[in-house]
Parts: sequence; structure tokens; C-alpha cells
Amino acid sequence: MDTHTPMRAEPGTRGHDLRHHGDAEVRDDGSALVDLAVNVRADTPPVWLREHVAASLGSLAAYPDGRAARAAVAERHGLPVERVLLTAGAAEAFVLLARALKVRRPVVVHPQFTEPEAALRDAGHTVGRVLLRAADGFRLDPAAVPEDADLVVVGNPTNPTSVLHPAGVLAGLARPGRTLVVDEAFMDAVPGEREALAGRVDVPGLVVLRSLTKTWGLAGLRIGYVLAAPETVAELERAQPLWPVSTPALAAAEACVAPRALAEAAHAAHRVAADRAHLVAGLGEFAGAGLQVAGPAEGPFVLVRLAHAAAVRHRLRGLGFAVRRGDTFPGLDEEWLRLAVRDRATSDRFLRALERAMPAPA
Repeated sequence: MDTHTPMRAEPGTRGHDLRHHGDAEVRDDGSALVDLAVNVRADTPPVWLREHVAASLGSLAAYPDGRAARAAVAERHGLPVERVLLTAGAAEAFVLLARALKVRRPVVVHPQFTEPEAALRDAGHTVGRVLLRAADGFRLDPAAVPEDADLVVVGNPTNPTSVLHPAGVLAGLARPGRTLVVDEAFMDAVPGEREALAGRVDVPGLVVLRSLTKTWGLAGLRIGYVLAAPETVAELERAQPLWPVSTPALAAAEACVAPRALAEAAHAAHRVAADRAHLVAGLGEFAGAGLQVAGPAEGPFVLVRLAHAAAVRHRLRGLGFAVRRGDTFPGLDEEWLRLAVRDRATSDRFLRALERAMPAPA
């Protein structure tokens, strides 16, 4: 079957565990492992952010008031507040979209974060898939998206492939009557946030999702936001419970879009790019053993393909490293692993462990 062909998938028929995420690799007996499975920056949150969040605890007796944080996010993207919705992480936004929007033919571009499809299925939708091919570098062919799709979901940069799609290509997917959802959860890890669509108001039906949990290490706090047309924001907001974002999360949101934080994130993005280049160069030493790096990688993680990947992953656990299995992503199989980018010293230790974990030459 041509893997470019858009496919409808009935719930439970494709054999991928859409609810498996990287944190499963470091729970319980994996808690002592060096974590290359979760795409949260390792040295976060910084002290100043922890102190800022801690200072908000004195206000816990009052109900959360999101107006200041919403205004701060709007200012950060040059948008009116009516185009911003704060959410309990980007994952909540996928649930809201699935439940609130009246769509007939939703399509998800894979491989990508599986929560959008899972949320759509849970809301009773039959979900079409566009599967991108490794042979094409997991690049998006706009012609593969069905013309009658009225909801299209795509990540940029995409988890787990680390592909950064051109903004013009994604904007070209917009159609009258179509909601175009672009998940930019990792865009602030891209130097200059090139190819970002956040802040654009000229793309009809555009919904951009952002997360503050990845760069700032706030996965346990749950904070993200939606940027969309006011009528879409209002529709999603009606589907939210009262006070959906906690006071500490609101404090974090306001702090993370302030000029100081943006400057720090920009610096971190350049550091991640350098650390990623170091990791990719090291992985290149295994090319003779059949290891392939999907690329060019642009996110804070890389996707690799190798024979016996499941066995290698288990050996790496025995050597103290957790990596993310790839076979739970539609479009990938058991030969794929995702590796989070860490500092050079950690990557060097991982590469030495990988050398021990790789199958012996025949």
C-alpha cells in the first residue's frame, strides 16, 4: 500500500498504542535511568522560575484569575487577547478540539504525537491518517491531504521525526471550512522559531498550539495555550471546565513569556542545536552498523532506525539509559527509536553505551 495514501482508521484497528508516551520509560524501575526518552529539557525549571511559581502559592485561597497571563501571552505573539486560550498543557487543547469542533472528516498527519488522534477517537470521530515516508525524509506532501478533510492536525517541528516543515507549506493546507491545527509544542527549541505560524492572522482556520512544559521543564504543572480566531477560542473555552488552569501554572505562563524568559529560551535553542549536532555526529559513527538518523533533525530530539532496535533499547536500560520506542507511532515500526538531545557529556556517555548495546557484527 502506498504510505502517502490518506487512510481512515477505525478505533483499535491499527495496532499502535496511542496512549504510550516517553514518561513510561522512566517510571518505576526506570526512575534511576538517564532519561533520553522524555522531550523535556533536562536542566529546568531554572531557579528563578521555581521561585516565581513558589511565590504564587500564597494566593491559593483565591480562585485562579487568568487575565494577566492571557494578556502576557497575547503580547508575546502580538495578538489581541481574544485570540488566546490558556490550557492545562497542550494535551488539553487536543481534547477540547476533539470535543468542541463539529467536524466530519478529521485527518492527522503521522508520524507525530499520538494524543491528537487518541482524543479524536475518544470523542467518537473516525480519524483519517496521512502517513509520511522515511524515504521522503518524512516531509509533507500537501497533495496527500484529502481535499474534503475539515480538520487537519500536523506537528512542527514534528515529534518524533524532528522534521521542521516550511511555514508556507503548512499555511497552504488552509481551506474554506477547514480547521488547520499546527502543534508547535517544540517550536521554541528552534533557533529564531523559523517556520512558526504562531501570531499569524492571515491563514484562515489556523489553530496553533504551544506548550510551556518542554523548554521550561514544567510537565508536572501543565500549562500551554491555543492561538486561534476569536470565534474558535470562544468555542473551545465553552468546552473547558471552570478555572481549568491553576494559579501556579498561570504564574509560570506569565513568567515564561516575559522578555527575560524569551531571551533565555532563545539562548537554550542555540545550545540545543549545538548539542544535537554533536549527538548526530556521534550517531554517524554507527552508520556502518546500519544505524540511520532521520533528518535533518530540527527539534530537541532525533529519530533513529536500526535493526533489532527493541533489543538495543533493552540493553541500553541495563546500561543505565532510557530511550523512547518508536513503534507506538503510526507510520513507524519496531526498528525506530527516539532520542532526546542532552548535553555533550551525557551524549558521549550514551554513545559509549550504545556501542556496547549494538549487536555484534556477523
